Amino acid sequence: MFKVLVVAYYFPPMGLSGVQRTLKFVKYMKNYNWEPTVVTSGNVAYFAHDNSLQKELVDTDVRIIRVSGSREPNSLLSKMGTMKLPSEFIRNIFDKISQSIFIPDNKISWSKLAFKKIDEILAKEKFDAIFITCPPFSAFDIISKIKKKHDVPLFADYRDLWYRSYFAFYLTPFHRLLHKKKEYWALKAADRITVTNRKIKEKLLHTYPFLTFDDVVIISHGFDHEDFEKIPAQPKPQNKMVLMYSGIFMVYNSPAYLLKAFKQLTIERPDIASNIELHFVGFLRKENQKLIRKLKIQAFVKDHGYVNHDESIAKLKSANVLWFMVGRRRNIDAILPGKVYEYIGAKKPILACVPEGAAKMAIEESGAGFICSPDNIDEIKNTILKVYDQYKNNTLPVPSDEIVEKYRRDNLTELLTKQFQLKLRADG
Repeated sequence: MFKVLVVAYYFPPMGLSGVQRTLKFVKYMKNYNWEPTVVTSGNVAYFAHDNSLQKELVDTDVRIIRVSGSREPNSLLSKMGTMKLPSEFIRNIFDKISQSIFIPDNKISWSKLAFKKIDEILAKEKFDAIFITCPPFSAFDIISKIKKKHDVPLFADYRDLWYRSYFAFYLTPFHRLLHKKKEYWALKAADRITVTNRKIKEKLLHTYPFLTFDDVVIISHGFDHEDFEKIPAQPKPQNKMVLMYSGIFMVYNSPAYLLKAFKQLTIERPDIASNIELHFVGFLRKENQKLIRKLKIQAFVKDHGYVNHDESIAKLKSANVLWFMVGRRRNIDAILPGKVYEYIGAKKPILACVPEGAAKMAIEESGAGFICSPDNIDEIKNTILKVYDQYKNNTLPVPSDEIVEKYRRDNLTELLTKQFQLKLRADG
């Protein structure tokens, strides 16, 4: 087999969406003659730990090298284990402070230790490729320099934008310039960049003209077909339409507009509202729970809290309609939540409250979407009514088998390993 060194700070036992893409790549690489070795974080505190993903990692029998002892926040708080998620207001303040101090991010100390570990590994073993997942972008920034010493093909995977990201805060023009400079040199070192959607590709090509069209390859988010084949659906309320959200609310999304739209529905059409339940799987957050109480719609809402990945799949399979939203922010057109493709894998209709951009295009392609503005309460309410009408008439759309097949994690992993192979052939 060929050998690839995978560098991923976010990895099981950590949970949440940033973990899954890399884990599933690693799971299926051996099917395509690539043996992965993962360099990841050691014992760190985090907001979610996922036992089912950790078990899946153990079952894949992949070599894992954990790098501990850094001074980044999660390592310093490691004794806390699974931390309580702060309010979005508090999280946002600390995030801005962190971005003002650490460039490109607060994982710099871990990335430096990972660099030393990778240097040691490459001095003893031959690898055919290095694959770095981003964020954190400090890993790409620092570890990209190792190519000068060991001359191993370097691949970087962008789950989000780096420069001018929708998450970015620049205290001064100097901060902005330094981010762009660091990204420039990291990209110069890379042999290939993979991104999750066309908008990220377009922005990279526009910002860094030295990149060619073939330098940046789109490999979208996806879903693991084995999850949906093996995990049965959970029971759901009889004779009620379950509208479900799975994930976390932060920075770019909020359930506030949906909740307010549903409140209007309870006033204008209580007969329909009484036949709908809003289910939230993940982190609903205290501020949103407070809004639910203020609107007096507790009877219509079920908060499942954070659950392991396998239980999340079981709940998705039980829902009638799946919902998500993307708010309006700078460069938000390049964000495409990973949950979208798990929704498609569940073969469910999707209510998407989104602006123009990658997320909207993905829902349009699915052929199973109801799309409306993210912040127009009346439009959201009327779209819910449309969805409910089709639910009652048993005419809700579902993604085609062709679309579902396209986003299977094993097929996407094959696309990634083909990029590895293309580079090896070019060098050979």
